[in-house]
Amino acid sequence: MSQDNNQTSVSTPTAASAVPPPSAADEAGHQAVESSAAVTPREAELEAELARVKDQLLRAMAETENVRRRLEQQAEDRGKYAVSSFAKDMLPVADNLRRALDSIPAESIGGDPMAQKLAEGVELTERSLLSALERHGIKRVVALGQRFDPHLHQAMMEVEDPSQPAGTVVLEMQAGYTIHDRLLREAMVGVSKGGPKPQPGDAGVDTTA
Repeated sequence: MSQDNNQTSVSTPTAASAVPPPSAADEAGHQAVESSAAVTPREAELEAELARVKDQLLRAMAETENVRRRLEQQAEDRGKYAVSSFAKDMLPVADNLRRALDSIPAESIGGDPMAQKLAEGVELTERSLLSALERHGIKRVVALGQRFDPHLHQAMMEVEDPSQPAGTVVLEMQAGYTIHDRLLREAMVGVSKGGPKPQPGDAGVDTTA
């Protein structure tokens, strides 16, 4: 008897106790559903307004940054090119100094001490002027022997010269100058014609014509 009672007293798990407790993910999803269901029309309207204001703020910040960069660039350009007008007025002085040197015959310089001193003085003045211009970013354009560049040179004539590739600058009538990365004055030049057609890759010869 006692053996049968002991066996019947052992209970088996019920169906209810076998169900596992809800996981944390299930609870979070349930709470999210409840939360979304609880959003009122007024709250949705406020969230949409907040998103719109954030978008406007980001656009305003981007525009402000663009304006700041433009102003910085303009200020930099004003500083770099502020002397452009003054430099243009000084270029004829450099031209006249060079003309004065070119007008003195070489034999006069060698045989006349006064002419030699005069030439040395003019040459020193020219070097000082060009050095002062270079300190402000103003440099002379290299023209002779270079290929014709319409961005730097102004062709005044064509010179028949079969010994030079066509399109080579063989005569400089007036020097050109740049200020930093801008052209201040074009060089007035004579360009060769009648010579061999330049080959692609030839240094100093424009092959685009």
